Amino acid sequence: MRVVMIGTGYVGLVSGACFAEFGADVTCVDVDAAKVARLKASEIPIYEPGLDSLVAKNVRDGRLHFTTDAATVVGEADLVFIAVGTPSRRGDGFADLSYVYDAARQIAQSLRGYTVIVDKSTVPVGTARNVAGLIRETNPEADFDVASNPEFLREGAAIADFMRPDRVVLGVESPRAQKLLRELYGPLNLIETPIVITGLESAELIKYAANAFLATKISFINEISTLCEAVGADVHAVAKGMGMDKRIGAKFLHAGPGYGGSCFPKDTQALVRIAQEHGTSSRIVEAVIEVNAAQKARMIKKIREALGGSETGATIGVLGLTFKPETDDMRDAPALSILPPLLEKGAKVVAHDPQGVAEAMHLLPADVEYAQDPYEVFRDADAVVLLTEWNLYRGMDLTRAGALMRNRVLVDLRNVYERELVERAGFRYVCVGR
Repeated sequence: MRVVMIGTGYVGLVSGACFAEFGADVTCVDVDAAKVARLKASEIPIYEPGLDSLVAKNVRDGRLHFTTDAATVVGEADLVFIAVGTPSRRGDGFADLSYVYDAARQIAQSLRGYTVIVDKSTVPVGTARNVAGLIRETNPEADFDVASNPEFLREGAAIADFMRPDRVVLGVESPRAQKLLRELYGPLNLIETPIVITGLESAELIKYAANAFLATKISFINEISTLCEAVGADVHAVAKGMGMDKRIGAKFLHAGPGYGGSCFPKDTQALVRIAQEHGTSSRIVEAVIEVNAAQKARMIKKIREALGGSETGATIGVLGLTFKPETDDMRDAPALSILPPLLEKGAKVVAHDPQGVAEAMHLLPADVEYAQDPYEVFRDADAVVLLTEWNLYRGMDLTRAGALMRNRVLVDLRNVYERELVERAGFRYVCVGR
């Protein structure tokens, strides 16, 4: 089976490599010639555990290819996936579909023979029908179907999620399209992966609804963490007691500085806009967004209070910058909301992250300093703030770290450490909801 993936970003590259591992002949297309050259040499532009070796293996085995020449490969394909970016549009928060529609027009010009065009990008309800309309308008003679196949990849665990998914959602309207997509995902039959067959609109909405619900769980437990601090309860115990209920589940009930990344902020905003556009309300999701913003502001206040009420003149060490561990993704990371206000009030910030520094240097103020070693952020610090729960930080020698500090204050915004352990090392310990 011949597959073309338009876009070599996170979704396109992971999906293309995994389809190649399934045995398909996959060509990933990108307009960036330099990026394509690097990918041909198995140089991966993003950090995702295991992706480099998976790409190298399938390039070596001749099943994974990279090119800038969309016209040639699209004409030979059985399935063409659109996996380009859909960032939030400035001003209204709606998904920017310009890249999707540009890709559709480009695909239309090159179609020869029956082809299934598949929306892999996260797109608002109705996009697949718009893509179909654009293709018919551009190439009235084309023989094609449009399908929706949303991705559910967690950064840091994307390959496992693709190879062993909870489900595969296929929004299709013809037996031919369904047959080709089922064949492509055929290897998952061995592990009896559920295949959800539905219409285009339902498939598009499933992705947004799933992400909004997970974001809701995060905002809910963060709001409960505030109540825990007020009444003297422990949010860990509350979350554990809630999570044991099979109707609720334990995942995404971890109090912290708020959600970030490429999906939850963008998708919750887009879902609200979709609802507004269709004359319906989305009050729960609107509240989720508000609570998330408030939680980040509350973390600034928590750091300020840990420093005695003012960050002016204080040195703050920071452990972790990316929105979650095992990724270099800084998109909507809590660090981007929490650190600039501290700098504006006169704090000095020294930060460490195993993978995110290169991107952070483009997004954070220029006066942030970066350490090569995590222990360096403790040197002469008045407080150290843990923002991202990389495993590297869990096993640090706190006695050694504390000896480097001016004031032993540890603000653990991910609740990684046990209070007794931290206080035994001489720290004043500040956490979330405990």
